[in-house]
Amino acid sequence: MVFNGNCEEAVKYYANVFGAEQQEIMRFGDMPPEEGFEMAEETKNLVMHTALNIEGSEVMFSDGMPDSEVPFGKNLNLTIVSDDLDKVKSQFNRLGADGKVTMELQETFWSPAYGALEDKFGIVWQFNYDDGSYGQQQ
Repeated sequence: MVFNGNCEEAVKYYANVFGAEQQEIMRFGDMPPEEGFEMAEETKNLVMHTALNIEGSEVMFSDGMPDSEVPFGKNLNLTIVSDDLDKVKSQFNRLGADGKVTMELQETFWSPAYGALEDKFGIVWQFNYDDGSYGQQQ
């Protein structure tokens, strides 16, 4: 779920409602610096990622960037997390062929392959390859 600046409040609320343990909050300010990109101070404290396990399902949460309000209907994204890179690539490419890729499948600081797209029906999908070893390299 994507929020417009009130993600932390929403996660605390949902954690209380569902009796779920709140996971660590990763903030936009925690990202490694990127040359040529200066992040506004108000953005640094926004939630980049957190999650709750609700009745056995991992539900992920984030704030959108302050300069791009997320409209109702686009604030819910489906996320596929898999340890099969070929499957991630295939599914991403198949949905992206008829849709609009918003972030090519690429290496990020949390995953060797992450990408996002909007399919031909207007549904936003995120794909994340996770074999469990990426964060172990440090």
